[in-house]
Amino acid sequence: MGLNSEITNVKDGILKSDAVILPGVGSFSNAMSTLIKLDLVSVLRDVVLSSKPFMGICLGMHLLMSESYEFGHHKGLGLVNGTVLRFDGNTGSSGKRFKVPHVGWNKIYTVKNESHENKWNNSVLCGIDDGSFMYFVHSYMTKPENEDVQLSVTNYGDIEFCSSFQYGNLFACQFHPERSGPQGLRIYDNFAKMISGNFKDE
Repeated sequence: MGLNSEITNVKDGILKSDAVILPGVGSFSNAMSTLIKLDLVSVLRDVVLSSKPFMGICLGMHLLMSESYEFGHHKGLGLVNGTVLRFDGNTGSSGKRFKVPHVGWNKIYTVKNESHENKWNNSVLCGIDDGSFMYFVHSYMTKPENEDVQLSVTNYGDIEFCSSFQYGNLFACQFHPERSGPQGLRIYDNFAKMISGNFKDE
């Protein structure tokens, strides 16, 4: 996508960057412990509170929330009010059990009202069709306190969960854009355009 990227845990490098991606593979508690140990909690908060584009992916999305119940109860970065909860394999009315973790391709849908559709088109999801497939690997899901921050939702069993949200300059997604083919690359292309100031909604 024409971006020059650097993998770093150095505070100055993060603060001087034009944008930040917080990825995530692993457990919530270990990730938060590492961020605290590296003294990066305040750095990430400062970046999110600035005007710089910020993207959280999978566990990176979870870490932005207030709290998580993954292997206990743990506090997150608290940048978006909400909770991280585990999928329940029992889906209720269907009587069918669904595998946890949720792994594979699934569709993302815009929340059905005009304000959310406009928000979708003014985000890194611009140009991506409603109902597009993205690739998921997760056992836990985010539940934002304010549902208006949601950009997309996805269904798994009887559960509809938040698959992406936007809050100011912060975008976060449960799916992995880098594993989601051309549609996922479109997200990074939009992100690159936001960084350069060339982004226009469609």
